[in-house]
Amino acid sequence: MTETELYPQLVIPETLAAGPGPGNTDPRVLAAFSNAGLSDHMQADVLRGMIECKHMLRRLWGTKNTYTFGVAGTGWSGLDALFSAILPGDRVVCFVNGTFSGIDALTVRTKAATRDDLKANALDPRPANVTVIEVPHGQSVTAEIIEKALAEHKPTWATMAHWETGSGRINDIRGLSDACLRHNVMGLVDAVSSLGVEDFAIDDYPGVAGWASCPQKGVLCLPLTYAPVSFTDRYIAHLRQNGCYSFVHNPIFEARHWGIVDGKDVAAGTYHRTHSAYAVAAFHEALRINLQHGRARRAADYAHHEAALRAAVTALGCEVTSNMTSLVVLNLPGALAGREKELVANARARGFGIWPTLSEPVQIRIGILNQLSQAAITDIVTRFAAEMNAMGAGVDVGLALTAIERHYAAAIAAE
Repeated sequence: MTETELYPQLVIPETLAAGPGPGNTDPRVLAAFSNAGLSDHMQADVLRGMIECKHMLRRLWGTKNTYTFGVAGTGWSGLDALFSAILPGDRVVCFVNGTFSGIDALTVRTKAATRDDLKANALDPRPANVTVIEVPHGQSVTAEIIEKALAEHKPTWATMAHWETGSGRINDIRGLSDACLRHNVMGLVDAVSSLGVEDFAIDDYPGVAGWASCPQKGVLCLPLTYAPVSFTDRYIAHLRQNGCYSFVHNPIFEARHWGIVDGKDVAAGTYHRTHSAYAVAAFHEALRINLQHGRARRAADYAHHEAALRAAVTALGCEVTSNMTSLVVLNLPGALAGREKELVANARARGFGIWPTLSEPVQIRIGILNQLSQAAITDIVTRFAAEMNAMGAGVDVGLALTAIERHYAAAIAAE
């Protein structure tokens, strides 16, 4: 192949990531990634960085769980490790109220399926031992829904997303934890979108035995680095007794590389997989940023700026149906109804990365991950209004900007 036959060098332009995640990466994280020296995965500083990440994660999660570490990969890697203890035949209840809790349920159905279940439908198994509780799009999973399902089905496991970004709804983890304690169930929580955004400590929810998050949302590291996970002693004891059908995503094996052996911290990790010095450096700096900001302060900042975005898009004639603080999920005004995907495609073509929902009904999702300033919210709203007007909406962006200014002025006056 000659030089003229090669593909040109790939250049990816800077965009505004204003969707449910990933968020725009902090420059400090990018610098830590790019400035890391070339090193093998057992080099002393790499292992030291992993040990320090483990301790910082415990502070961020609010836990004393020894088995707290990062799974190499995306959020799906962490979730696969979380669900690895589920075996064929296990009784499981899955609560689903959006796209991602639905994929969690598919993962669970696959892991809990027998060979006969897989033969019947390999790509969408329906084992009788897994009960999926479907909650309508745009509604939250409540304590009442959880209590009824666990009392009726008496499972070993119950799974739920904490924040479901498919519909922008917060689900009741207090209700899940309490019901799990009452019915001797081990709860498993998908915290992909809540860690680093909401102020919560997982040790306050003793009915939940396992948690998994992702690197690129609230934690604000890079995708394909480390997905935070945390497991209670009860989860690990169950895993030791029953095993799982995974080497790579077996939490006990994975934890050894992070200096967690037989339930105790040790001086250095042992080999499990090839880790990247670049990824370790980026993850380490992302956790430092989270802890410097402070969990409570960060949560308050997200709530403050989401309220400004909510007021602005409402002033543009949109209806917000979400209750998360890292994004709004909205219906467009009647004149643009049914053209959500078109508007999103137009915006993305101009470097404005908003998202539609991935299941029906189609809505628009606008996120504020790492966009915690009045200037950032103003930029997002101005761009969104321009996209609406390019499609003939005729909205008055001045009304939206006034709503933003009033929100921040009121906050300053209240101080």
